[in-house]
Amino acid sequence: MATTLNSHSLNSLSLKPGTAWSDAWQRCLAVAPEAFQDDRVRNLWNGTWQADGRTLPATSPVDGGPIAGPPRLDSEAARAAVRASLDQHRAWRHVPLDERRAKVAATLDALTEHRELLALLLVWEIGKPWRLAQADVDRAIDGVRWYVDGIEPMLEGRSPLDGPVSNIASWNYPMSVLVHAMLVQALAGNAVIAKTPTDGGVACLTLACALAVREGIPVTLVSGSGGELSEALVRSPEIGCVSFVGGRDTGAAVATAVADLGKRHNLEQEGLNTWGIWNFSDWPSLSAVIPKLFDYGKQRCTAYPRFVVQRSLFDQFLDAYLPAVRDIRIGHPLAVADPSDPLPSLDFGPLINAAKAKELADQVAEAIDRGAVPLHRGSLTDGHFLPGQDTSAYLTPVTLLNPPPSSPLHHAEPFGPVDTIVLVDTEAELLAAMNASNGALVATLSTDDKSTYERLAPQIRAFKVGHGKPRSRGDREELFGGFGASWRGAFVGGELLVRSVTRGPAGERIPGNFPDYHLMP
Repeated sequence: MATTLNSHSLNSLSLKPGTAWSDAWQRCLAVAPEAFQDDRVRNLWNGTWQADGRTLPATSPVDGGPIAGPPRLDSEAARAAVRASLDQHRAWRHVPLDERRAKVAATLDALTEHRELLALLLVWEIGKPWRLAQADVDRAIDGVRWYVDGIEPMLEGRSPLDGPVSNIASWNYPMSVLVHAMLVQALAGNAVIAKTPTDGGVACLTLACALAVREGIPVTLVSGSGGELSEALVRSPEIGCVSFVGGRDTGAAVATAVADLGKRHNLEQEGLNTWGIWNFSDWPSLSAVIPKLFDYGKQRCTAYPRFVVQRSLFDQFLDAYLPAVRDIRIGHPLAVADPSDPLPSLDFGPLINAAKAKELADQVAEAIDRGAVPLHRGSLTDGHFLPGQDTSAYLTPVTLLNPPPSSPLHHAEPFGPVDTIVLVDTEAELLAAMNASNGALVATLSTDDKSTYERLAPQIRAFKVGHGKPRSRGDREELFGGFGASWRGAFVGGELLVRSVTRGPAGERIPGNFPDYHLMP
């Protein structure tokens, strides 16, 4: 994999003034000096910022340069943090709703004031292009405002849990998934605990939590390895609910723990989201959506890395797909030709780190060696990079036909810009290929005949199925969850996000894929 850019590239590109990591860090020190100290961030527990934990070195996926690493706690400190959070929870659950709502609304105002800094931190820490980084911050703010404005009927007849909500989330959406969930959980009357993702986002989350704590929100934010902290953050008797977003291996261990303990939980896990093509002819609409499916390098739980295509339509599919994928733009999210230029509008930047880029590149090479047919492989030399910058975390779009069953790309979510195509001849084969991962969050079926869609869609094992259009996570009126191994526990979204972290009438059943429609405690 290439690590530097060819000299033919845009040698006039330079970093946008004021956007360097050092600039972002100095702004953090000025905005929240209680949370940021010299060259490190602090953990937040027992209502105060603690200079504890062992800080590990970290690098930005954008250019390989050093950034702030997470201050990792050990299991004993994590248990102390959980016990302190229970004390916060017992006080907060009695705070009147109007007061809680005012504090959350004030937090949203503070997040809005520092929107650009939060987005800039996301660029450096997890490699999001500027447009998507801003969108992540905005979705968190706008999503929580929807709950602030309409929380009364959602909480009627309900009360907070007996203990705080523990949040363990992946690195890809620190604001619109993790901070969003934390603020809604707090609005509903719970103290909240969050573990910073191992792979990135610690500074952004630290700043967001600093702003929340200033308004009186009972937040705990700690860093550490999942293996060492899980005993405290998942199994502690003080925890009232566990909210998890991540891979199936870790999620399976969490699922076992919460099931044994009878804890409330919603566990969002990976799944191979698929897009089926069957008796279809509207190729311009498909071509238009292909670049959007590559947003953030497909590092999303609702990305579509697998196309299942009717063999007789394969040539027409390629005519629509290949020109679109060849136009995808990747590169350094903060590089400009002139200091006055706006930041570039890229489809995606780096993957989360160089190790992930190498892992995927190795899987692609292995799949080809075992028989997959490469249909498209982009080149870094066409990217939007600074002269000579480290590009080891970047991977251009790759498209493979028929990955072999022995390849991880055949059955698992790549979580990167690698598309695979499987050809089928019958409806039975179509459904089998679309259900390859035993459950997914979303799927789409493109077919001209509405009755065909209505007949086949219920047989696709995805929680949301679109007719010719991509489906998304959804945070407001729309329910969200998964089928099979892609989800465990309570479904969330809209009112159900509130119901999943509050107690209702005796005997209430909360929708979810619990075994035997499990009655949540």
